[in-house]
Amino acid sequence: MRAGQIAEEFPVVGVETSALVAARLIAQGRQPGIVVTGADGSPKAVLPASQVVRIMVPDYVQADPALARVLGEVSAEKIAERLRRATVADLLPEPPMDLAVVKPDDSLIEAAAIMARLRSPLCAVVDGKRVVGVITAAHLLGLVCRDEPS
Repeated sequence: MRAGQIAEEFPVVGVETSALVAARLIAQGRQPGIVVTGADGSPKAVLPASQVVRIMVPDYVQADPALARVLGEVSAEKIAERLRRATVADLLPEPPMDLAVVKPDDSLIEAAAIMARLRSPLCAVVDGKRVVGVITAAHLLGLVCRDEPS
């Protein structure tokens, strides 16, 4: 089986897209992340959902999680406002992660290998510069485990 055969349609955003739009796309599809493209439409990064969640927690609390106990709950509206003010580029990890990309004719083992090496929850299937779909780790595992009795 080839990557292009199992690639799924997946939301793609640009680096200048509102972080709130990206967060909504991730949440609505319960996705592990989202593919980020440059102005030319070619993939530039994967924005893991965990990076979006980071905006919920101030940096000093991320550095010392014990402080989370003494902080009150942050309202959803305050978090949404932070996301409104940010772009996808603001949420991308520093330094940038290597991008997990495979070609449509690559094997599933090749896709799994790059995802494992980069610790990426998904990989983009790219034909030339165009994203034709995405393979998630959950989809790969589903293919492997489907014939096994539970």
